[in-house]
Parts: sequence; structure tokens; C-alpha cells
Amino acid sequence: MTLVFILEQVLNGLLIGVQYLLIALGLSLIFSLGGIVNLAHGAFYAIGAYLTVALAPEIGFGGALIASPLAVGLIGLVIERFLLRRFYRGEPALGLLLTFGLAMVAEQALRMIFGAAPLPFGIPSWLRGQVFIGDLIYSRYRLAILAVALVCVLGLWLLLKKTSFGRVVRAGVQNPDMVAALGISLKPYMTAVVVIATGLAGLAGTMMAPVTGVQPAMGAEILTFAFVVVVIGGLGSFWGVVLAALIVGVVRGLTAYAYPPATEAAVYGLMVLVLLLRPRGLFGEHIARFE
Repeated sequence: MTLVFILEQVLNGLLIGVQYLLIALGLSLIFSLGGIVNLAHGAFYAIGAYLTVALAPEIGFGGALIASPLAVGLIGLVIERFLLRRFYRGEPALGLLLTFGLAMVAEQALRMIFGAAPLPFGIPSWLRGQVFIGDLIYSRYRLAILAVALVCVLGLWLLLKKTSFGRVVRAGVQNPDMVAALGISLKPYMTAVVVIATGLAGLAGTMMAPVTGVQPAMGAEILTFAFVVVVIGGLGSFWGVVLAALIVGVVRGLTAYAYPPATEAAVYGLMVLVLLLRPRGLFGEHIARFE
């Protein structure tokens, strides 16, 4: 039974990991291509959760699972078009201040609209129940989250690796000046990247709303760990971020089982260890403009 319980903690850790992963992949893409550290990215996660609470009674959880990420992606589109685009080649500190301000505005707006108290949100009835695998009993809804996250990761990888869009994005990450010399404008690609990144954050908020609850500061709380994942995985590395998210999630899950007070310290200790041994992260790539 102890082995089964540990396996359950590992699965819970993977659930935390995919939550971080969907946010960290967007953070990594926006920074790698646009050079902006997006401190507002956690706010899109929170907005996705709140939109789910608002939309689910009207269109059901299945409808909200589609509509909320799309709506968050549209918000990201507007913000990229009118705000972020001005700072791609500007002073990095300005982009940092802008996104920090956006995060504060978004959090306070959620407080004003929905109130400061946490909002309960239950698992939809058609996803309730447990799955029995031998002696292991696990939530059907949590397994569904893991499955959706797997589909999203594979879909994004195929988009970046197997399409002309992905080839331009990868070239823009490595050497944007060369892409510009070939007559290709990166602006529409950057817009698409921001929409995809914010949509993934909104999807994470939608899926995690029944698990973690919904409250205005939830975006700020998860953003820190998403940055840790990006640092551990390495800048510009897709699979580095994926691996780092899963490792961080499992470390949190097992530490919560073995010694709960050290849960967060274990994650930061892991980041320090990786930076000491591999300053670029696990699979960090050489990116010309950051050298």
C-alpha cells in the first residue's frame, strides 16, 4: 500500500507539472522570440479560470473548456497588438514593467468583478468518479487533465517542428536578423505565438479551476514556479521545458508526501543545483541575440 500511495503522489506531481508546463511553454516562446519577460502570463491563467466559472453555467463545462481559452487568446491578441509589440526591440526593463503593471491591473480587475473571496467550482458530473488500476485508485478528472495536456504538448510540438510556421518561429528565435534579411516579417508570427501562449495559459486555468479553486491571486502564485521550470529546462528548448515541468511536479509531489514543510524549498533547491551544474538549464540552446 505504501508503494501505491507513492505512485499516487507521483501522479499528483505530474498533474502539478502539466499545470506548470502549459504556462511555462508560453513563457519560453514569448521570451525566446520577442525578448519579453511576460510577468502578466499568470494573469491569463487566472482569467481562464474565472471565465470558466462564468461560462460553465451557461454553456456547460465542455463549452467553457473551448470558449475560455479562445477568449483568453483573443485578449492576448489585443494586448500583443497594442502594447507588447512596442517593446520587442526596446529596453527589456520597459517590457518587464509593462507586463508587471498588466498583471496588477488584471488581478485587481478580477477582484472588482468577482470579489476577493475564493469561488468554489466543482468537477463536472460526467467527469466525476475514480479509475481503478489494480490497487491504485485515481480521479477520472485528473487523468483527463493529463490526457488533454499530453494532446496540447504533442500538438504544439508538431506545429513547431513540422510546419512552415514552426520553421519561421524557430529561425526567429535563433537569429531574427537573418530572418528579416530574407524579407520575412516576424510580427504576425509573434502575434500568433502570443495567442497560442495565452490560450494555453487560459486552458490550464480552465482545467485546474475544479482542482485548486478560483481566486484573484492564483496567477501570481503559479507564475513563480513556471519561471523556475523555464530556468531549469533552458531557454529555447521545447523538450527541456517539458522535462523540467514534469521533474518539478514530481519533486513537489514526493516532497509533499515525505516532508510537506520543505515542498517549495525542494523546488528552489533543484533550480539552484541545475544552475550550478548547467547554467543554461538542462537543454538550453545557444541563441544569437542573447549571447
